[in-house]
Amino acid sequence: MEQLTELCCALEAVLFAAGEPVPDSRLCAVLGVDKQALAEAASMLSDEYDFSRRGIRLLTLENAYQLCSRADYAQQVRAVLETRRAPALSSSALEVLAIIAYKQPVTKTYIEQVRGVDSSGTVNTLQEKGLIEDCGRLDVPGRPILYRTTDAFLRSFGLSSISQLPDLSEPLGQEMEQMSLENTAEG
Repeated sequence: MEQLTELCCALEAVLFAAGEPVPDSRLCAVLGVDKQALAEAASMLSDEYDFSRRGIRLLTLENAYQLCSRADYAQQVRAVLETRRAPALSSSALEVLAIIAYKQPVTKTYIEQVRGVDSSGTVNTLQEKGLIEDCGRLDVPGRPILYRTTDAFLRSFGLSSISQLPDLSEPLGQEMEQMSLENTAEG
């Protein structure tokens, strides 16, 4: 038990000092433990923060961990840091983000085919906000850039992994199509 407590303390110190997500492979190497021991320590630390209602919490991302302030205290943190709340994303930005999140990695051409409009500006805006990133190039003529979501996307939407996105259920799609047909028939 003493080793686990020591591991929790070391993990906390490293994550606090890093200030950003640290890959689990790097943490394992630095702390000299395997992924299971790291996950156990992270879970124990996270439970302690939650049980004590501490001002920080431990985020578990897909393959990384990060300390962050608890959302309950965002107003106070923002006031001290004198940062303005980031403007909400436009509906077109949310649409592009959803396409990338569910179908990643994707090209800008794919996004534009799904949306039916030029999406260059929206893709650039999402990149500037750090919500999406380049992740290589497609091996076809022209070698278009592939895009995927980032850890900042996961944090912004309170997700630990892309797998936590709500399912795009077929029945909902059929229901929306039926509603659209009914509205057309009434008009």
